[in-house]
Amino acid sequence: MSTINVIPEYKDFTEFYTQAVLPYKEQNPTHIRLDGKMLGSTRNVSAYFWYLGQKWKVDADTYIDRLKLAYEACKASDEPFVIKHTRDKKGDCLEIKGQPIRNKKFYVYKVG
Repeated sequence: MSTINVIPEYKDFTEFYTQAVLPYKEQNPTHIRLDGKMLGSTRNVSAYFWYLGQKWKVDADTYIDRLKLAYEACKASDEPFVIKHTRDKKGDCLEIKGQPIRNKKFYVYKVG
């Protein structure tokens, strides 16, 4: 029998960060990504949260330090993110306002 993993969903980014990321980082202080790996990409989803009435997924290969930057931006502004098209123009992603586009290590995509 297989275990069913339910991906958690949060009402906003701040709730996701305080309830999921902070406890994870406390338990795993050496991890730099949510999946605990150093390299490689993944299609695994760590969690969902809501932003501007839309549901967003956080990929497990997102860097924890980038999530902290986003959390700090959330404390400073009601709109800390910029919605952009993905490279293939098939969806939307979030970027932290003021962050460089290259090497962003912040993998958050709109669901649906």
